[in-house]
Amino acid sequence: MLIIDRFEGDYAVVEDSETDIVKNINKTLIDKTAKEGDVLSFENGAYIVDMEATERRRREISELIKKLDLF
Repeated sequence: MLIIDRFEGDYAVVEDSETDIVKNINKTLIDKTAKEGDVLSFENGAYIVDMEATERRRREISELIKKLDLF
């Protein structure tokens, strides 16, 4: 799963969550609505936001934060 970490100039810095490899992808190849934290999938020569995976990941992170607040 590719996750956008940040944008630097003309590139998005993304991390492959399965391999922990970080790489730069030219922003021209990425959906213009993409933002930090979004999950990307590669389709038809471009990277698009996987809305379902992004929302699932955000919910999981939110639940982890809620658990931390209990202590």
